[in-house]
Amino acid sequence: MGAMSREIDNLKPAGKLQELARAEGFVPGGASGQSCMSGNQDRAETAETVRALLEDLIDYAGLFPPASLAMSHTVANYETYLRSRWNWILGRLIVPAARLGEFETAFDRLPPPRPESAPVPSRISLILGDDLNAGAELLRAWQDRSAREATARSARVESVEVRVGNPEAIGRAVQMIPAGVTIYFEAPPECWSECMAAAAASGHRMKIRMGGETAEKFPSSESVVEFLRLCVAHRLPFKATAGLHHPLRSVHRLTYQPDSPSGLMHGFLNLFLAAAFLGAGMEPHRAVQLLDEDSREALRFDSDGVNWREARLGRRELMAARRETSISFGSCSFTEPIDDLCSLGLLSNRSATEQAIL
Repeated sequence: MGAMSREIDNLKPAGKLQELARAEGFVPGGASGQSCMSGNQDRAETAETVRALLEDLIDYAGLFPPASLAMSHTVANYETYLRSRWNWILGRLIVPAARLGEFETAFDRLPPPRPESAPVPSRISLILGDDLNAGAELLRAWQDRSAREATARSARVESVEVRVGNPEAIGRAVQMIPAGVTIYFEAPPECWSECMAAAAASGHRMKIRMGGETAEKFPSSESVVEFLRLCVAHRLPFKATAGLHHPLRSVHRLTYQPDSPSGLMHGFLNLFLAAAFLGAGMEPHRAVQLLDEDSREALRFDSDGVNWREARLGRRELMAARRETSISFGSCSFTEPIDDLCSLGLLSNRSATEQAIL
């Protein structure tokens, strides 16, 4: 990625989010703006509601576009984020199955953990490629090695992510992939209903792609709400991927290239709140309006829940939605969404850089 790639190549693993954020192509700025908190409530009063929405929410996908970091930097970043003050927001590290060996090498080369630091396992979500059988064999080999080898720090594969073209492919995948690993299925919109029925019957989950490096890869709000509606109807957990760097729907550059075109991106607050409101009985047409919401003043968090305009969702309903349906989203940057959340007043109003130094 041009100048950014050169900067990445020259970067040594560091203990500051600022240096790692530069490698992601973004430097936190600690921007200020209108708060999403209700009235005069301070952050402490809304902390539990914000935590219910954000906990475990962001899967780190630094290997993938538009960041496209080297494996060594991605693994070092994830290790740093695990020990930062924002680690409660961090989910899994996204790794392609074909690069598991490369991951192991980078993971083994991390500096030894500090003696006073409690071990924190790295949690992996594995992307299986088109050759599902080969991917499943790589996973089995990884599990065998992990069971035999004891190390100072550990990593475990919690989930795998698979593209399927029809419900029959879901059945085949379940047979191939080792038991005990959660599977997220990404299916084309034209067979969402049938694939969701198959995924629900198998006890696994779904995945939706929310964008990409070109404008046409961003699905319409109506399409996204249909996906969410079906997930709620099938009581089916889901994760999202791509195009969700920012909390609210807004226009941004589609890549980190200086000459990148800009486009309208979905917001991850919009997405996960829409899923929660749908689960609480909101009509789909209203959920489309929520997905299209671009005003930070329309969202008001307080100690007991969140308001979107005149609609209200209690904290317990939000917690239930996150636990039962709305699991996480993948982002090639961890610092970018954190800094935006700071600017909205949902996290500390100081920059991620200032407060995440180890």
